[in-house]
Amino acid sequence: MSKDSDAVTIQIMDKEYRVTCSEEEKEELVASANHHSAKMSEIRSSGKVIGVDRIAVMAGLNLAHEAIKSGCLDGEHSQSTANRLNQLNSQIEETLANYRGKELN
Repeated sequence: MSKDSDAVTIQIMDKEYRVTCSEEEKEELVASANHHSAKMSEIRSSGKVIGVDRIAVMAGLNLAHEAIKSGCLDGEHSQSTANRLNQLNSQIEETLANYRGKELN
């Protein structure tokens, strides 16, 4: 971890994950995690999707669709927004993979 990044504990569907991000990104990361968790809980409650992995994928797709519909992924900021979403997604996927590895041990 570099000195300008910190590990942040986020909670998604009652599970805690540690994700590394810069100090400036902490607030947005926590807000994103809370929003993603709410979407996942909403999907789980519907009973139409089973399995945390599938719920996470569906929530991600729904959030991306909402961003596109709202214009967040259009125009001059679309590439930087897409890059940031990809970075956050990679960090969350890495954390989930590490967490799953620890659960198996």
